[in-house]
Amino acid sequence: MAQPPKTEQQIQAMRDGGKILATILSDLKQHVQVGMTGLEVDAWVASEITRHGATATYKEPDPNFPGVICISINDAIVHGVPTEYAFETGDIVGFDLVITYKGMKTDAAFTMVIGEEPTGAVKHLLNTTERSLYAGIDAIKGRGTYVGHIGAAVEKVLEGGKLGIIRDLVGHGVGLEMHMPPDVPNYSWGNGALLAPGDTIAIEPMATLGGEKIYTDPDDNWTILTRDGSLAAHFEHTVLITEDGVEILTKL
Repeated sequence: MAQPPKTEQQIQAMRDGGKILATILSDLKQHVQVGMTGLEVDAWVASEITRHGATATYKEPDPNFPGVICISINDAIVHGVPTEYAFETGDIVGFDLVITYKGMKTDAAFTMVIGEEPTGAVKHLLNTTERSLYAGIDAIKGRGTYVGHIGAAVEKVLEGGKLGIIRDLVGHGVGLEMHMPPDVPNYSWGNGALLAPGDTIAIEPMATLGGEKIYTDPDDNWTILTRDGSLAAHFEHTVLITEDGVEILTKL
């Protein structure tokens, strides 16, 4: 299913909003420390969104998420609800943020280790998952690119790293809405939708040190975790398809 065409003003709003989002996430990476709670981080991000003249997409009626940012810890993959839990040294935390700026939405995420540099298997998990994101982006050659090309490139990196690939969750179109066509799976599944210049999508590989099965936390009905308790990572960028390539909108 094709995305509706965007005006140049809408695309520019996504460029500007993407830079704001990238700035907030970059500053967040420096701001987070051991002992902070998810609720404290959520409040800080909320103030930063307002300071930059944007609004928190997660607080809109759809999806009406209980926070402005998803905070997914250790075996949580995505959609983690901010809580009073205080981060401990070595926690693996994914931060996923969507903002709205001049009516247009951008979406990005990163995963980090709290209080120390990642080592061993955790370093491999984070580095390989992030590398798979850029492999997916590099697979976009502008006009004539299929969504399936992205998924195949992501899968090749994750399988090469012997990581579990989350197949029940996908990337997506983004811009006029937070979630819109097309779906962007993180594995090879055929050609899928043909991308056109002006399309904007969120590519977001999710991987684990174990299996691929997932479940939703019955206590909050939001947080999605690994079924086997294995550690997870999530990286994401919003990108614009151009005539002959791709532009990353959520990168400084």
